[in-house]
Amino acid sequence: MEQELSFRKLVESSECPEQLKYDFNKNGELKHLDTNEPFVFNYYKNAHESNHKRYQVLGHLITQYVYELLERVCKLQKVHIPTDATEDEPRSFFFVSEKALTNSSSLIVLLQDRGVFRAGQWGLKTIIHEGLDHGTQIPFIKTALQCYGGVIVLNPNDNFIDLKMEDEWLSLSTKEESSTVNSSWWIPKRCSSSSEEHTIYIWDNFISKSAAKNVAFIAHGYGGLVFINLLIQRTWEVMNKVYSVALIDSMHHTLHQVKNNPQVQEWIQKHCREWVTNSKPLDRPTGSLVKVDCPTVSAGTEKYSLAPSSTLQAIFKYLKSTLKAKNTVTLSRSPIVTRSSKNKKRGNTC
Repeated sequence: MEQELSFRKLVESSECPEQLKYDFNKNGELKHLDTNEPFVFNYYKNAHESNHKRYQVLGHLITQYVYELLERVCKLQKVHIPTDATEDEPRSFFFVSEKALTNSSSLIVLLQDRGVFRAGQWGLKTIIHEGLDHGTQIPFIKTALQCYGGVIVLNPNDNFIDLKMEDEWLSLSTKEESSTVNSSWWIPKRCSSSSEEHTIYIWDNFISKSAAKNVAFIAHGYGGLVFINLLIQRTWEVMNKVYSVALIDSMHHTLHQVKNNPQVQEWIQKHCREWVTNSKPLDRPTGSLVKVDCPTVSAGTEKYSLAPSSTLQAIFKYLKSTLKAKNTVTLSRSPIVTRSSKNKKRGNTC
């Protein structure tokens, strides 16, 4: 029998269940078990280091919980990279839905912002203070699976293994030497030592080789810059396989990254749209200061952390319309099949 999925069980398996008496309620909000209050950072009085360590442990536990949700609720599969890694080599991973790489239908790729959070999260602080629906990518994943068939969840911030922290994650003990930065404890993960390298590796080895004819990216914050970098590094492949890109408060810089490449600039203008934090209603045009950039519309919120959840419906509406437009163009370019042409193909046996 499958073990029940529970964040509380993860907390109790750590060495600090009393210091972290929190659980996610039925609405996906993190609340204290006794007071039903939201998370409070200052648990220890006048002890910032201990409070920070407690926050790190909470973040680690939430990360593990989101991984479990991706695999057991969203039914995604974890794929370790690089594929040729040795048994004892540090590896990264990403998540992919079943048959996403072999199905010829559409494929949605989620690319998160830069930070301490990992695959399946738009933001750790957002999960803690706003809940799972706002801070995780799960609502996007469920919509993508329902409407498009396949989804890939990148893990661009999983770049190093911290040998020191591996032994300390589930403990609140803080040693004096733990505050000393020692780069020898950090080992980069091959083919994933940066967000850019991680994304290019998965493109080269998985997305570009997939059977999917219609690939779309949804990128938040620094993820937008990473996508444009992918576009520059693999220009013709990306332009031929990706039909649409939804950017959310993107950190990309078209003029700086693209420079004097009119074809790429034109592709960005035609195939990308950005939702930016703004006081205007959702989807209302906001205008762009850069003429060569993509069209920008309002995210319907002025809070950066809530931009992804606020734009979910608008983004998938946009992806649906661009896919329909692409298919319409494809059909219009196809030769008209008549009865006589069918007979000719069959050798005109009638």
